[in-house]
Amino acid sequence: MKFPQYRKYKNGLSYFKIINTSQFTEYKTLGSKLDEFNFEAKILPDRNYISDMLTNYETHWDFIEEAEFDKFIKGFQKEK
Repeated sequence: MKFPQYRKYKNGLSYFKIINTSQFTEYKTLGSKLDEFNFEAKILPDRNYISDMLTNYETHWDFIEEAEFDKFIKGFQKEK
């Protein structure tokens, strides 16, 4: 699998940049604010969560391309 991979929650409120099988960054919208959370899996349930994001994502996440991810981040920065 090639990294990074990109996902977003189906509700569009959080976007994810999956760096590898144990790290991702979540960009979460809170009103007019964009928060960034860096996450590193250190225990099995966390690794399983990332695995689900990569291979079993259809129920909770949408697969997105890097261009859509970049458009979201840049668009949000313009609003400030």
